[in-house]
Amino acid sequence: MTVDTIQPEKKEVGSFKMFQAMVGIGIICALAIVVTYQTTLPVITKNKAEALEKAIYKVLPGAQTRKNFQWDGQKFSEADPSDHSLKDVIYTGLDANGAMVGIAIEARGQGFQDAIQVLYGFDPEKQAIIGFYVLDSRETPGLGDKIVSDAAFQENFKALTARLDESGKKLEHDIQTVKHGTKSKPWEIDAITGATISSKAVGNILNHSAQYWAPIIKAHIDELRTH
Repeated sequence: MTVDTIQPEKKEVGSFKMFQAMVGIGIICALAIVVTYQTTLPVITKNKAEALEKAIYKVLPGAQTRKNFQWDGQKFSEADPSDHSLKDVIYTGLDANGAMVGIAIEARGQGFQDAIQVLYGFDPEKQAIIGFYVLDSRETPGLGDKIVSDAAFQENFKALTARLDESGKKLEHDIQTVKHGTKSKPWEIDAITGATISSKAVGNILNHSAQYWAPIIKAHIDELRTH
């Protein structure tokens, strides 16, 4: 009788101690993750800002300086370049004389593996995309990741038409990705052989972004030029 009543108590105590240990380890791991995140966040933010800065000048040929502008839904206002928490920010590129050569715009969408984040240059006078840069991508190595480095694919974005229709509220033609070697229109993107899904993802991202931004930029171009 004595043995039978004591053994269950020992098992309960042992299980409780194990539970306490697991909770303690979980708390320590959680704290370690938080501390690591807080410690590395400034470095990550700084690196992303530097990468964005370099990309802006790559997608806007001829730009020497740039200004940040935030869209609040009604008007543009000049934004603090050091504030990376702002949303709906675009970047005007200026030449040596202070004239605007184009606008750099960030865009994001779903790729084959994960989200793809890009930056593209838009010329409001030509109503065309004049540069393209992949900021972040996890597409399949050797296939989808060619959107970053394939020279022929990059050629698509030196003069990709993003012209508005007569209403000024949407693109005259959707930006579309077509099968490699079949491009015949200035608003089409020639896909990469073997990476059709990633190529189409880029086309969808640019089309969605340009459909949103091009009408806004046209309607408020004077605000962007005179600031």
